[in-house]
Amino acid sequence: MISFDDAAAMVSGLARPLATERVGLDQADGRVLAVPLVARGASPAVAVSAMDGYAVREADLSHGSVSLPVVGVAYAGQGFGQPLAPGACVRIYTGAPAPAGADRVVMQEAVRDEGGVAYFAEAPCGGRHVRAAGCDFRAGDELLAAGLRLTPQRLIAAAAADQAELAVVARPRVMILSTGDELHEPGQGPGGGASIPESVSFGLAALVRAWGGEVVGRRRLGDDLSLLQAAAGEALQAADLVVVTGGASVGQRDHAKVMFAPFGLDCVFAKVAIKPGKPVWLGRAGGKLVVGLPGNPTAALVTARLLLAPLVAGLGGQAPDRALAWRWAPLTQALEACGDRETFVRGQRLAAGVAPLSDQDSSSQRALALADVLIRRRPGDLAAAIGDRVEVLEF
Repeated sequence: MISFDDAAAMVSGLARPLATERVGLDQADGRVLAVPLVARGASPAVAVSAMDGYAVREADLSHGSVSLPVVGVAYAGQGFGQPLAPGACVRIYTGAPAPAGADRVVMQEAVRDEGGVAYFAEAPCGGRHVRAAGCDFRAGDELLAAGLRLTPQRLIAAAAADQAELAVVARPRVMILSTGDELHEPGQGPGGGASIPESVSFGLAALVRAWGGEVVGRRRLGDDLSLLQAAAGEALQAADLVVVTGGASVGQRDHAKVMFAPFGLDCVFAKVAIKPGKPVWLGRAGGKLVVGLPGNPTAALVTARLLLAPLVAGLGGQAPDRALAWRWAPLTQALEACGDRETFVRGQRLAAGVAPLSDQDSSSQRALALADVLIRRRPGDLAAAIGDRVEVLEF
């Protein structure tokens, strides 16, 4: 067995971004930029008004109270269309191009407009309320660096840069294979207690999507080796990453690794000294990556959060370490000493800190539904008291 830190380092080393593709802005949410985003033009393209008011020449208002004829109107997207002559003003609205010659906008609250004549009671002071051309950015400016994940804020910047499509890292295609004769699809159980609903794949699919992957399939498979090997071959053809659950022990029907043997399975690691999830493994087969997870639901989801999430994130262009952002939080309940295996205790966030769940069984799904943090306990850690600070990962 290897340590968790060693396993995480190996995952990070393999989590290299996939190919680049171009997508429209409406498909780019959550994607990762493959190349820097560069503005096609300036913003604003011309000087524009920052508020509703009257565009004037500063010199015309320098002597205090004055009246000026209103010679036209400028709207956003439709300017006045000609230079502003001395001794005149233009009614202007927010975002409208400022007429050539105008160097100030006086807010409408400071102006009395009567029959096409604007009365200015005093010389204006303070801001000119004109946004200069290119004051936000200019053509050729880099607005977003490669490697950034596209958020709502960044999509607005991309659209403002007048880019209809963006070059992004391809989403890793993930196939999930759940193995075991005892499994049935939820809602289709035969009754009698010999069969259990297959539950792990639904959580894994959600986790994959949350970290930037695309689930191309989710299959439930019995323990027939020939059928498992056929399914493994199909999965390797369809996906960049195959996740198989169950079958990682040494029983007669534990075929998780054997099913990939015809495709040249090369294990990167076979076991990790963690609890839960010791049987987790990572390998390559048929030129693709394969992750093997335990069959117990909690053990499977914990190991997926710890090792599958950074792998999917890295393949999709994110920094793998982003998926392992540990923080410190105080305990609201005591924890016993840790044994010789690194342990990830399921817990809950509370206003005062984090609390371990009372049920830590690796097959418990009721308790799993309550867990939103993992509390990291390193080998040999002493008992922790209420108020002690512990390492925590969002789960």
